[in-house]
Amino acid sequence: MAGRSIFDTEDARRLAKRRMPRMMFDFVDGAVGSELAAQLNSEAIRQIRLCPRVLVNVDGRTLSKTFLGEEMGLPFGIAPMGMCNLVWPGADQILASQAAEHKIPVGVSTAASTRLEEMYERSEGRAWFQLYVYQSHEAAFELVDRAAAAGYTKLLLTVDVTQLSRRVRDLRNGFHVPFKMGLRQFADFALHPTWSLTTLVKGVPSPQNYDALKGDANATRKANRGSADWDFLKRLRDRWKHSLLVKGVLSPDDALKIKQTGADGISVSNHGGRQLDSAPAAIHALPAVRAAVGSDFPLVFDSGVRSGEDVVKALAMGADFVLLGRPMLYAIGANGERGLNQLIEALRQDIDVALSQTGLRAVSDVSAGILQDPSMATLKD
Repeated sequence: MAGRSIFDTEDARRLAKRRMPRMMFDFVDGAVGSELAAQLNSEAIRQIRLCPRVLVNVDGRTLSKTFLGEEMGLPFGIAPMGMCNLVWPGADQILASQAAEHKIPVGVSTAASTRLEEMYERSEGRAWFQLYVYQSHEAAFELVDRAAAAGYTKLLLTVDVTQLSRRVRDLRNGFHVPFKMGLRQFADFALHPTWSLTTLVKGVPSPQNYDALKGDANATRKANRGSADWDFLKRLRDRWKHSLLVKGVLSPDDALKIKQTGADGISVSNHGGRQLDSAPAAIHALPAVRAAVGSDFPLVFDSGVRSGEDVVKALAMGADFVLLGRPMLYAIGANGERGLNQLIEALRQDIDVALSQTGLRAVSDVSAGILQDPSMATLKD
């Protein structure tokens, strides 16, 4: 449908806001507190300038990227997000299918609305499993063992959600999992009949990876997730025989200790501004983390990325790979699988143009040298 063509993230957001119930849109779009951290993430990335170069032969550009021993079709993937099927029925399956088509990874959350085994199959092995740890460490290890049995080789331990934050939009909308239907929610859904009827036919989404957590009375959406500590990380490192990344790191000191504990990589992230409103912009933390862990240690970046140029900026600031969250769900909310494919293609084209403008033929050649102010990302001994 021409009216739903998506040319950038803002198109996707605008169309999703129109098509989705307000409660569900705000669940995706919102952040903690006054949402300053979320705004700062994107604004800080926008302020970074790239320096164009001329008279360089840039024919034959390639956007593929090898990361943690795996060939990626693009230098970005889909961040793990919980309960994606609330955005649109079948959203998880759309994410997995597009991951397979574009040869990019899709993060599968502990709180995903589709079983981790199905997501691995639908993504043709392109899935990374993301682990939340509640009070029962043994239940968490059961999930880890399930992921290994399903074929996963990348595990993301998320450590920045020690407790779910107060997200004011969700509180105002009466958002709960499971749903509690009131007059406001009924009216909201009635104004969006396509979403409502499709959801009714396919069933109200619920967390599908909680099987191992059923014996843990504290494993609810609002439960404390702060029991994971340095000892747990060591135990997890011993148990998980594949690539282990720790997600939600901003402190250089924490990053160095995580590296020394034996993790294979770190995801520099402030959870998209959804946990601490006073957190620094993740992009500002990236160079310091890079300096702490050294030039060769694998770093993933997310939080505030909205365009292909933003992806290139994050790579120039020290990341090896980038994940996008909200934009992917906006695109699905706007126009399902077609919308997501359009957005990924727009991101791809933006990255390709950014490479050509900065005099590069390969995304693997991106460095601080393409920044207008390279000192922003200079490593310190």
